[in-house]
Parts: sequence; structure tokens; C-alpha cells
Amino acid sequence: MAPLTSRVDPRSDAFRTNAAGYDALLARLRERMATAIRGGPDHLRDRHEARGKLLVRDRIDRLIDPDTPFLELSPLAAWGLYGGDVNSAGIVTGIATVAGQPIVIIANDATVKGGSFFHETVKKHIRAQEIAEQNRLPCLYLVDCGGAYLPEQDRVFPDRDHFGNTFHRQCRMSAMGLPQISVVFGGCTAGGAYIPALSDQVIMVDGNARIHLGGPSIVKVAIDEEVDGETLGGAAMHTRVSGVSDHLAADEPQALALARDIVGELNLHRTQPANRRASRPPLFDPDELTGVVSQDRRQPYDVREIVARLVDASEFQEFKPEWGETLVCGTARIHGYPVGILGNNGPLFSTASLKGAHFVTLCEQRGIPLLFLHNITGFMVGTEAERGGIAKHSAKMVYAMATTTVPKLSVIVGGSYGAGNYGMCGRGFRPHFLFAWPTAEVATMSADIASNVMLELRRTRHGAAPATDAELAAIEGKVRAQYAEQSDPYYATARLWDDGIIEPAQTRDVLGLCLEIVCGVPAEPPRRTPVFRM
Repeated sequence: MAPLTSRVDPRSDAFRTNAAGYDALLARLRERMATAIRGGPDHLRDRHEARGKLLVRDRIDRLIDPDTPFLELSPLAAWGLYGGDVNSAGIVTGIATVAGQPIVIIANDATVKGGSFFHETVKKHIRAQEIAEQNRLPCLYLVDCGGAYLPEQDRVFPDRDHFGNTFHRQCRMSAMGLPQISVVFGGCTAGGAYIPALSDQVIMVDGNARIHLGGPSIVKVAIDEEVDGETLGGAAMHTRVSGVSDHLAADEPQALALARDIVGELNLHRTQPANRRASRPPLFDPDELTGVVSQDRRQPYDVREIVARLVDASEFQEFKPEWGETLVCGTARIHGYPVGILGNNGPLFSTASLKGAHFVTLCEQRGIPLLFLHNITGFMVGTEAERGGIAKHSAKMVYAMATTTVPKLSVIVGGSYGAGNYGMCGRGFRPHFLFAWPTAEVATMSADIASNVMLELRRTRHGAAPATDAELAAIEGKVRAQYAEQSDPYYATARLWDDGIIEPAQTRDVLGLCLEIVCGVPAEPPRRTPVFRM
């Protein structure tokens, strides 16, 4: 396989301008990440630690195998919402290796509103469970949870994909033979109590962990019984009397050590792709990616320059390089794993759409995972495009992508607009993982086009008085403000439209971790033996 060449000169003024602009975006991302992963305010963090409790990410650090990565998902969930008081949506989720076993970790952060569930908390919890089920991974719940946040009850409790769905998924995964294990560090009240109660095995920390469907105040109101929290639902009682807990730990380090022991004996086996090869670094430095992508969306770049900095040895076997040129397709390897790549070099014409459909089906036939690199205004419009069948040809690409069974990964590099987002496997088509760069924009169309459409609709409104300049200016300002807010990558990631914003230089390693997960799914059907707590 021939290596790609690069026409990018890291010493050029254009490269330096691009890199300088991206440095500002990275500084903002790192600042916001630092705020999000800090958790709750200082006084609540201090109170948490004074109770002999570890902070949530410290628990994860002690739990996972040394010198192994933790692929955290959606760390900026709920960013900018609720007055900025719900960092990371009050929950940390991700994929890690524990005792040699890949596992999904779902961990409440009790320093953020007591670990209560907001709308975005539920979405993030469910997304982690979805990844676990899709990739046949066990789940380890680090529980320190106050249940549903009551002022948000209409957005948390009643609907199909609300809090109850987390328990539905937990039961189904256990029945599929995917172990569900809980370590309880603090209070688990009401719905929060069912996370451990529905787990296959439960560890509770003496003195701090509690499980009760109704806390002391609810018991007092409901049945006029006076009882303290430890007597009602403490770790010792549940381990020695009720049997809700299987293991009593003296402190958090012991609880985490017990969890590692349990995970180490799960007797689960991942497959290793027979055709994985040794990983080789790209010929071109991934750090150069920030100099490749212009801050001006009107300034094009060749997506091959991105590919050359992501794939092993920069080797890329391009498919139909001289036809349908606005879509670049080809096979490569990332950290030794085979991958079929589709990247945008302009709008998708009929030829590019057919090329994409053809390439996707080739990868499906050969069992090669797909990677979509989004920078797409959409499918081509206009009389010539419609007479050429763009509607049916674009639908062929969408259909081929939607029905393929191989793993799909998406990275939104620049704009991802309209039906172009669909054809490139946007969130609605459920890629196994979807990440965004700080330059990402997801919207029905760009702000320029949207404002022009709305202005034209007003100008041609039947029966209305002619629009004044002031009215048109107000319409344009409102539309541009809306699209500027809602197309921002932080707006998207706060609402979990992606699995996180990543730095361009991190992309190769993040994709390598994802490919390791999706390529290791066992081929045999899962066991279907549920575990019933007696």
C-alpha cells in the first residue's frame, strides 16, 4: 500500500495562521475540560473528602489497570446548562481495562448536586449502557447517587428513555450474560437504590454506603417511623441482614480492590482480529492537524492531509480516486486495525454518492469497520443535480450506510449539515462512537444559507406587505444568532449529540481505542442467563 504525500508546508504563513487560530480553540477546550472534570464546588469537594470518600475520578484511577487509558465519554455533558452547576452532568462514564478486562464504568459524582440525575445525566448513563451492550462489555457502577433531581422530574422520570430505561437496560444486559456490578460509596435513595439492587453483585462501604427506597424523612412522613439512615439502609445491615449487599468493605480502597477481584474472575473472553498488524506511526505528525484545517470554512483543504496524519505509516489504498472526487474513500490501518475511510472534499454529487455506496458495501462484504470524517455542506442541489438523480443516488449512499453491520465511527471535523450529516453517519444513524473537533458544526444548514432562506420566505410571503429593511435585518439577526448558538460544538456536546470533543492530535489514539473495542466483540452469541438476587 502506497503512503500518502503531503502538500502542507508547516513553515508557511497559511499553516502558522491556521495553527495559531486552532491554539485559541484548544486553550478554550482545555479550560472548559478542567472546569468540568473538577466536579462540584470546593466546599462540597472538601466535605466529600472529610467523610473519608475519594473523588469520583480518583476512584476510577485506583480501579483501572496501571498505565492503561480511560476513554472518558461526554465529559462536557450539560456544559453551560443549569447555571453551570452540573459539571459533566454529575456522572463520569467511559471505557477502561480492569484486571485485564475491558469494561464500561458508570460513576456518580456526589459533589455535583449529590449525584442526582438530571435529563443529561440520564442520557449519558444510557449512552454508556448502549455502548456496553453493543460491544458486549460488562458494566461497573460506582454508585453515590441521590436519585432523580426532583425539579427535573418531568424530564427524568416518565418517558421511555428516562431513568427507568437505565434499569431496563441493566436487566437485559445481565440476561445477555454481560455482568452488572455495583460498588456503593454513599447514599442510594429511591431510583438510585435500584442500580445496586438490580446488579449481579454488590459491594458496600461500611459507614458511608446506604441503600433505601425511601430515606428517613420519607419513612417519617409515610408511616410515622423514626429511624436513622444507618439503621434503615446502612452497609452492615444490608450485608448481614437484608442480603441486598454481597460484600462489606471497610473503606473505599478495599471496595475498589474487591471490585477488581470480581472483574478479574468474570471469565469473559474478547476476540482478537486475526488480521491486526503491528501499529506504525504516521509519516506526518498528528500535531500538524491544527495547521491543516483553516478557521475560515470557505477555505478548502484536502481531507487526505488529515488521513495522512491519522493512519499507520500514512498508507492509504484509495478507492476510485479519479471519480466522484468530492468524496475520498479508501482503506488503511489505525494502530494496526483495518478501517475503511470516507472523507469529504466538497458537496456530494451523484457520482460521489454512488462511489460512497459502493465503497461502504465493499467494506461490509469484507468485514472492515468504517470511519467517516465529516466536513460536508450536504448533497448537491440545483436543476442539473436533480435531473441527474441526486435524490435517488444520495438515498443509495444513506441506505448502504444505514444497513451495514460493520462497526461505524464518525469524527466531525468541520461542518456537518443537513442530509450530508445523514450520509456521513451522523448521530441519527447510531455510529458506534462519534467524536467532534473544536471546529465542528452540526446544523440543518449553515447560518448564511439559513438566513437567506428565511429572508426569501419573508420577501415572497403571499398577501403580506412588503418587508422593510428593518424587518429583514431583524430576521437575519435572529436567524444568525440562533445558528451561531446551536451550531457551536459546546452546545452539541452539552446535549450529548456526540461522545465528546477531542483535540485533533488525540484523534488517532482515540480511534485506536475505539477500534480495539469494536473489533474485539465476541463472535459467539451471548449467554442468556439472568441473575436473580435472592
